[in-house]
Amino acid sequence: MGRRYSVGQFARLTGVSVRTLHHYEEQGLLFPQRSANGYRIYGEDEEDRLQQVLLYREMGLRLADIRKILNDPSFDRRNALARHLEELQARAARIERLICSVKRTLQSLEGGAPMGTEEKFEAFKRDLVERNEREYEEEVRRRWGDEVSDASSEKMRGFSQAEWRRGTEIETALKAELIAALEEGDAAGGHAHRAAELHAEGLRLFWPEGLYAPEAHRALAHSYLIDVRFKAYYDAWMPGAAEMLAKAIDALYDEQASR
Repeated sequence: MGRRYSVGQFARLTGVSVRTLHHYEEQGLLFPQRSANGYRIYGEDEEDRLQQVLLYREMGLRLADIRKILNDPSFDRRNALARHLEELQARAARIERLICSVKRTLQSLEGGAPMGTEEKFEAFKRDLVERNEREYEEEVRRRWGDEVSDASSEKMRGFSQAEWRRGTEIETALKAELIAALEEGDAAGGHAHRAAELHAEGLRLFWPEGLYAPEAHRALAHSYLIDVRFKAYYDAWMPGAAEMLAKAIDALYDEQASR
């Protein structure tokens, strides 16, 4: 007959509270059987189903999206789990680098060899490069090819601390100017103009030599409006930021062309 559990037994086995199990049932995520007296009965199917729910929750999905996934016969469960495994392994590698950095710092504070400037920031640099590759590598390779993608990553790995610091400064200033441009409501105004210039400076900093050009900059900015990842990144600063940035970049180059 297989394994069968009451709701209390299932809660203790899985670590999920009875209240949460009931909530998942209300949301159409779990479908326990019912005994003759009406009590919920959970079996192996519910084990598998709940494991999937918890894994997808860990991946950051909403319950409504998980319900769609579980009820979609065409969904590739194996592929989704393989991607999740890659993300977890990358997260574990990052944590391990940070652990090594903290240990090395403690050794230095306790009288060991002092840390060099590059050594202090190596873990953070590698994390930024790897995060950039995970999020944008596919788009960069599709748009500009493998050689450009590899060259960009290699350039970032060789950044000095001053270059990393400038990259952070550009991002902070860009955010402030873009928000000010939205509040001003003018894509050709002073704040928008400065935002476009800062964005161009950031591209020249991170892109390999020879790639930056006004046409490439325009194309990238407009791709932000159709790529949900890029659009969400800028719109998280303030709704409409991605569109304002694209318009500001257009205005910058239109002005230059009219001179």
